[in-house]
Amino acid sequence: MGVSEIQQSTIAESEAANTLAATDPDLWRLIQSEQHRQATTLELIASENHTSPAVMAAVGTCLTNKYAEGYPGARYYGGCQYVDGVENLARNRAKELFNCQHVNVQPHSGAQANAAVFFALLDQGDTYASLVLADGGHLSHGMKINISGKYYWPVHYPLNYDPQAKDFEQIDYDAVRKVCLEHKPKMVLCGYSAYPRVIDFRRFREIADECGALLMADVAHIAGLIAGGVHPSPFPHCHVVTTTTHKTLRGPRGGMIMTNDEALAKKIDKAVFPGIQGGPLIHVIAGKAVCFGEALKPSFKQYAKQVVKNAQALAGALMDKGYRLASGGTDNHLMLVDLRSRDENLTGAEAEKWLEAAGIIVNKNGIPQDPRPPRVTSGLRLGTPATTTRGLEQEQMVQLADWIDQVLTGKGSQSVTVDVRRQVEALCERYPLPH
Repeated sequence: MGVSEIQQSTIAESEAANTLAATDPDLWRLIQSEQHRQATTLELIASENHTSPAVMAAVGTCLTNKYAEGYPGARYYGGCQYVDGVENLARNRAKELFNCQHVNVQPHSGAQANAAVFFALLDQGDTYASLVLADGGHLSHGMKINISGKYYWPVHYPLNYDPQAKDFEQIDYDAVRKVCLEHKPKMVLCGYSAYPRVIDFRRFREIADECGALLMADVAHIAGLIAGGVHPSPFPHCHVVTTTTHKTLRGPRGGMIMTNDEALAKKIDKAVFPGIQGGPLIHVIAGKAVCFGEALKPSFKQYAKQVVKNAQALAGALMDKGYRLASGGTDNHLMLVDLRSRDENLTGAEAEKWLEAAGIIVNKNGIPQDPRPPRVTSGLRLGTPATTTRGLEQEQMVQLADWIDQVLTGKGSQSVTVDVRRQVEALCERYPLPH
């Protein structure tokens, strides 16, 4: 972006801010408070990131006014010549980024993308195989209160629970094969929301082929790592791939579906619209186009590499302080911290609250075979996409581990919390949000 473009963007943002502040001061104060919170805290939630100003600018444009039911060249409304260009730009960039032949950028979220694939490829009551939520899956992968568990029939493959095994708490591919051969699912689902290891898509495809199933990957968490070349691609092994466009991909909140199968592509497009959605959010699709364009630049590969380096540095520093990590570490952007190894009475809910007071934002998370309920948990899920976006590197990750340990061993005491909070704010000043 050139100087004149930056100036124009700044002027436009300032004018929009002044209008909103005058029109709705109550909302404006809340937005300003949230902006301040993000600017002065360190985000370690693995599913969150900080978008570029360009992504936010695209999402806040006049495109929000346009109805565009249908697809480019086949809309149910007039006046779509320019929004067709926006959607085609997003689709073409995504195809280049992930080296695939067909992309649907209309899903409003990752869960919507998953629901569309289920609707396209399964009939009500059909069996599919997935990892259970408690072991790192997602609610849209078969949780009983979700449509994926109410209208379809999930069977779950386990992690390896043998503590003597090299792949302890990792995907047990032999067990996956056994479950699939026993139940003959119509679809096998891989890709997770709390799994710190590399996924062997080739092995999953072998299992799917053996049992006559389609293979679906939900790469919402690792899409940016795949785009950046630090995690294997699900293509050509998977029949269909879903993802979010935020998280490691660093775009606006939204979903996407990809495939190289022409017949499946037609079914998926019909499932998204008119199957489960109406008009697409063209302003968000514009933000996706920006994000894909950014991810195609060489600098994004460096970013993805640094995300993994930072995660491994944070993981190593926490283990040095006596914390046990599920599966013994991480290969990607996230880790699951078993708090009981440091204090058997410490819960994820307590740790989340104490760390937030100190300016370190995390989420409580169950660990494999967690005896505590989801609202309490024995663990934390930590991730490095957002801190890496700010420019933090391995040295700062070691410092973060020390602050985390100070707060948790201090049991949220005010003196420790205030001291760490002050240091966090100072670090945030040195490494500001994208601007």
